[in-house]
Amino acid sequence: MRPNRNCVLALFAAFLLSTFCLAQAPARPFHDGPVWDITFVKVKAGFDLKYTSFIATEWKKEQEALKKANLIMDYKVIGTEAHSSGDWDMMLMVEYKDLATMEANMDKMEAVAMQALSTDENKTLEGYKNRAEWREIVGSRLAREIILEPKNQ
Repeated sequence: MRPNRNCVLALFAAFLLSTFCLAQAPARPFHDGPVWDITFVKVKAGFDLKYTSFIATEWKKEQEALKKANLIMDYKVIGTEAHSSGDWDMMLMVEYKDLATMEANMDKMEAVAMQALSTDENKTLEGYKNRAEWREIVGSRLAREIILEPKNQ
């Protein structure tokens, strides 16, 4: 007894269709977004105005130059009250398209920042030293934003 050719073709088509459906991963309702470089800062007592003024002038000028050069996407500053003596009270956030772009542009970013601030390596080191009197870097994180929508294909 020979199987009916149409029956065999139908079974084969059903097999292929089921294999294709299993191979298709279900769409995730979210996708990876940009990368944020986050720095947690504890401003020392009595230096709030001085450090915030630095952020509003020099730091902002540097971030704007990096943004104009398309090396970063955006930046934000968030202030909060510290919950303990060693806790941070200011968060500096810089947004990058992705981790690869951030890493690939490190040298360009340094050059753009130096030019924007009209500074050299010695002045930059002196600035770090001065700001160490005003604030303490409590920590930093690289974080990936999660976009709560399926990825456009």
